[in-house]
Amino acid sequence: MLVIRLQRQGKTHFATYRIVVQDSRRHPSSGKVAAQIGSYNPHSKEVTVNAELAQKYLDNGAQPTTRVAKILKDNGVKLPSWVEEFDAKGAKKIRNAEKLRKNQPKEEKVEEVAETPAEEVVEETPATEETAEATETAEESTVEEKPAE
Repeated sequence: MLVIRLQRQGKTHFATYRIVVQDSRRHPSSGKVAAQIGSYNPHSKEVTVNAELAQKYLDNGAQPTTRVAKILKDNGVKLPSWVEEFDAKGAKKIRNAEKLRKNQPKEEKVEEVAETPAEEVVEETPATEETAEATETAEESTVEEKPAE
């Protein structure tokens, strides 16, 4: 199957692209190119496309990538109905929006959370002292009973 894709060229940190028709099983940077139908410079947004040649390959079933489909459409090439067009709205769709922190239910205020443990600690301290005294008296009574036997 033939695809129409961008093939990277140019210097390091200054890429330019060729719009090529290639076998889908080949990697864009290597492999035979069936035809070169244009070029794209992302820095200057300059695009050159041979519209007749692009239309010929599209009519014969070549599948363009989403970026190439947008470039071809902007340059007046009529895309077949089966071509997936670039949708800018759906490009940044978040997969699991419910997991985002901003979509989680609001937690209680920090001030209220800080007050409740302080009250509980004050109430618990006398209770622990009473239970400690009760266990000491229970131990004394068991100690006294054992020698009596």
